[in-house]
Amino acid sequence: MKASNLLWKQHLSGRIAPPLAAELDVYENEILLKKQGKIDDKVFAETRLRRGAYGQRYDNGQRHDGVASQTLTYPSDGTKGPGTLWDAPGMQRIKIPFGGLNAEQLETLAELAEEYSDGIAHITTRQDVQLHFIHIEDTPALMRRLAAVGITTREACGNSIRNVTACPIAGVCHTETFDVTPYAHAIVYFLLGHPDCQDFGRKFKIAFSGCRTEACGLVRMHDLGAIAVVRDGKRGFELYVGGGLGTVPQQARLFDEFVPEGELLPLAQAICRVFARLGEKKNRNTARIKFLVSKLGIDEFKRLVLEERAILPHDERWTSFIPAVPKYKEEALKAASLLQIEPARDPGFDEWYKTNVYRQKQAGYATVTIALPLGDITSDQLRIVADLARKYVKETIRSTVEQNLVLRWVSEGDLPALYRDLKAVDLAAPGAGTIVDLTACPGTDTCKLGISSSRGLAGELRSRLSEKQFVMDEAIRNLRIKVSGCFNSCGQHHAAELGFYGVSRNKGGYTVPHFQVVLGGQWRNNVGSYGLAIGAVPSKRIPETVDRITSRYLAERQASESFQDYIKRIGKAACKSMLEDLMVVPGHDQAPEYYVDWADAREYTIGDIGIGECAGEVVNPIDFQLAACEREAFEAQLALEAGDAAKAARLAYESMLHGAAALIRRRIPVFADDPDTILAHFRTELFDTQLFFDPFAGPKFAHYFFKAHERRNQDVTSERAHQLVEEAQLFIEASHACYARMSAQPLAATVS
Repeated sequence: MKASNLLWKQHLSGRIAPPLAAELDVYENEILLKKQGKIDDKVFAETRLRRGAYGQRYDNGQRHDGVASQTLTYPSDGTKGPGTLWDAPGMQRIKIPFGGLNAEQLETLAELAEEYSDGIAHITTRQDVQLHFIHIEDTPALMRRLAAVGITTREACGNSIRNVTACPIAGVCHTETFDVTPYAHAIVYFLLGHPDCQDFGRKFKIAFSGCRTEACGLVRMHDLGAIAVVRDGKRGFELYVGGGLGTVPQQARLFDEFVPEGELLPLAQAICRVFARLGEKKNRNTARIKFLVSKLGIDEFKRLVLEERAILPHDERWTSFIPAVPKYKEEALKAASLLQIEPARDPGFDEWYKTNVYRQKQAGYATVTIALPLGDITSDQLRIVADLARKYVKETIRSTVEQNLVLRWVSEGDLPALYRDLKAVDLAAPGAGTIVDLTACPGTDTCKLGISSSRGLAGELRSRLSEKQFVMDEAIRNLRIKVSGCFNSCGQHHAAELGFYGVSRNKGGYTVPHFQVVLGGQWRNNVGSYGLAIGAVPSKRIPETVDRITSRYLAERQASESFQDYIKRIGKAACKSMLEDLMVVPGHDQAPEYYVDWADAREYTIGDIGIGECAGEVVNPIDFQLAACEREAFEAQLALEAGDAAKAARLAYESMLHGAAALIRRRIPVFADDPDTILAHFRTELFDTQLFFDPFAGPKFAHYFFKAHERRNQDVTSERAHQLVEEAQLFIEASHACYARMSAQPLAATVS
């Protein structure tokens, strides 16, 4: 056992609940056994993931020679070596149920960030905290120190119930039906480690919202979501199931309009049991519960859940928490007071007050948002926030899904003083909940799946937008921008008015960082709708893209027309036309800056391949063919927008079919181009050889094509057509990536 781990184990003896202490001892022993090569790699991977310990990318995912750097692995013999977690850092995710924190917990997080990480804690889009550059051997001590202050990392990752999220202003919100906090707390600890939740094929996410119209709970993009409702004077929930973002997002289906509060936990347990029993286990790409709900249909799924509920053995915990719910109440530190007019108020206070202060339903009190650029906060700042939470409130702190912190129950009369204290430590930036308050996943900074620099782009956009936020029209200022480094939507790009996700394009033998532009998402109404990608723009032209879209919206909107309504009215074709000149990639010699990603001075390239000759560049026919596929996928969007689901589905399938054919011609110049032959060649030339496989998603995108081919003559619903359009776009992105890999191989012999 590492000395520091032993010291912390001895020091914290008696401060950690015995069952949790025993679990941490087991985890520590598993690390020792893994070092000795006595635990299978896959088994240990799930073990550490269920404790929140991830491998991570480092050196921004590239070495200086442009070759992808090694990501972190666990050698089977336990030896140390380059790129292993024994001598290179990983990431530790820390669960913060419904975002609830106190001052001691903030101070502990500050210490851990300082001692084990780089002095920065990162708030995630699920109200968690992440520490990067953590060594695996330090995680037992880190977890014990967290456990001693009431924080667990258990099931922060892996195929488990992830952090349960909830509205950060629950209990103080004007529009809520009732405070969902005690219910979120109850379900967290009822399902944590529950034996019925240990055999999932994939992760499972739960969210609570106090009202339908706002965005705070984001219920409709979750595996299980609950919205507070009251019927005949009794509390209950409008329950949704089967939502999710990921590569192809799906709205959660309404499971029941009213689930009494006493049925919340047993129904959740029954849903988990059905998911564990019937959910996909072998193919991770279709293992989320949204696929099971789609496969069975919501009516059949509900029937199975109710059957399961009927045979569940009674558990006292189902209702034992309910008598305490009316007693659950946060208290203020100070008496309510009103904000006084001050003749010499601090510069900047008024703008901060407009965006970062929410006047609670309790008169004289406010909730203050501490806006954290890209979700980052330093150890010193965490300690200051802890001090302020003791000075102004009764340690009533919450993290938010927009990667910020809030202080609840601030007496309004204290707001000027609190602003001065926050400003002194660079925590008084205005713009919370506005277009300036961008959300971004880690992207290429630390994520092994990152394609483009989401944090680099978000930082650039935040800087530019901050300079002009005070002169923006409110219609622009209230938009949301969300950025993901890849198609997996960790930055929630589908849910924003303006979303972006990282992709790449091949230009003259160079790889150029791009972002797909996603328009039409609705953040409000618990994510009322998802956006669709309209085309890929070089990363360096995304700021210009934002300016152009917002300027056109401001100039062309009708009366108080919302951004979503404007995008719907003008149509996707007009949106794409608006950006077509920005999608053009100049040659490397003309614009080398396009070939470098944000926040990285190195060239983003896979090598000096396929440079053109003489007066013109030699363009491979596949470039034109893949461009045609993108056009077909876009036309599928237009058909969907026009309400023609059948045409949308057909075009989406054909775009995949033609993309497959384009890649096959790289290997077999002449072949019959009927669909069955194309599929057969795709399988043998690209699937069986794994050449089409994504480095991280594996065969997922190929299976989209197989499934679309199999169902090509079936009737489709609008929802299925929407999914096909999403899948087609991702298949085409995978085709571009496959083409880039094939470019390094010799061309097939030309047939004369």
